[in-house]
Amino acid sequence: MTDQELKDKVIEAIKKVYDPEIPVDVYELGLIYDIKIFPVNNVYVLMTLTSPSCPSAESIPVEVEQKIREIEGVSDVSVELTFDPPYATDMMSEVAQLELGFM
Repeated sequence: MTDQELKDKVIEAIKKVYDPEIPVDVYELGLIYDIKIFPVNNVYVLMTLTSPSCPSAESIPVEVEQKIREIEGVSDVSVELTFDPPYATDMMSEVAQLELGFM
């Protein structure tokens, strides 16, 4: 599997994770800042949350990691949480903006 194929599978997996308060997955919400594939299929994800006080602050990154670990061939997963830059609604995809009535 190429790095791009693995990255596509990682995005598919992340799209199965939802913020419990919002009916849109965390990828479309714009919470994923970066996805890197390192040698031997090690996956690194840099993500944020809608706010530092998000009630799901502990569960969402864990769920993202679990979904990625379920992908066949993934060796290791590292999910890093950041609040820089802070999340803003304009980071949402058009899909999310439509779903939530921002467009």
